[in-house]
Amino acid sequence: MTDEGLKAIPLKSLQAFEAVGRCGGVTAAALELKVSPGAISQQIRKIESFLGVSLLERSGRTVELTAWGRLYHQEISKGFEQFALAQQLLEKARNETALVLSSLSSVVNKWIGRRIFDWQALHPDVQVRIIGRDKEPRIGFDDIDFRVSYGSDVLQHEHYTELFRDWVVPACSPALMQDRAHAARDLFEHPLLHVEWERHFTPYPSWAEFAAKAGVSFDAATPGLSFTLSSSAIDAAVNKRGIVLAQMSMISDELDAQTLVIPVDLRIALRESYFLAWDRAALQKPRGREFRDWLIAISRQQALASAPKPTL
Repeated sequence: MTDEGLKAIPLKSLQAFEAVGRCGGVTAAALELKVSPGAISQQIRKIESFLGVSLLERSGRTVELTAWGRLYHQEISKGFEQFALAQQLLEKARNETALVLSSLSSVVNKWIGRRIFDWQALHPDVQVRIIGRDKEPRIGFDDIDFRVSYGSDVLQHEHYTELFRDWVVPACSPALMQDRAHAARDLFEHPLLHVEWERHFTPYPSWAEFAAKAGVSFDAATPGLSFTLSSSAIDAAVNKRGIVLAQMSMISDELDAQTLVIPVDLRIALRESYFLAWDRAALQKPRGREFRDWLIAISRQQALASAPKPTL
């Protein structure tokens, strides 16, 4: 085979063959590459035509690599491993100057993702990447500089500090409950939206707890819609689907825009606090220490905003 023949093999065909060998079949490769099995087979036939050898042995619906196929796959796999390594190195280089913040998805959607614009206004020259991720990253191994964690999950990290303890309060669309004084018992005449976090977290405050605190009878077996993400429950309340026990940190914009109102201001504290963890090397990045201090400062403000107002 000539050099011209080698150059003519499309990268797409090589990608298809590499996936077949690694995944163990045409169907699995097609699922990974999000194409049809027929498209994978077509790409393999192109390579076989160029090379003049059979790479796959076909028996009914199953295929196996031939001896030539195994030899060829072993070598081209090295190239694809280099592609993956190059991508990792590029990603690491991007993150060397950027400040990378990981946080729980709802915290990104409803709190830090909104507040970050204040930081950007103060430091427009600093690139910040925000990653919504519920699984705790491995700081020092993953490309993460800072992590907002909830509760005891932060103990996985070496360097951390407490941010704030949030509180929940009933919230709903003003269309659901008109702007007038309400008693706690009035809430239970409307659809209730529930938040049920994943089991490894301490339980989210329930409507049964709220009813007990308000001195209202409530059947905990009453059916209702439950969400694992606080942000999803809040969005449902905005869309007039019911009343939610919403975290104060996550509804400030909705309250300002009057897409949500607090019909009864009776608050329950979350069982644990939010924490900030960081990689020591992140503090050596440009503005890294300032970014940490800024996160702590806005959290102190949030602690005051979330807590019940003192009674005179």
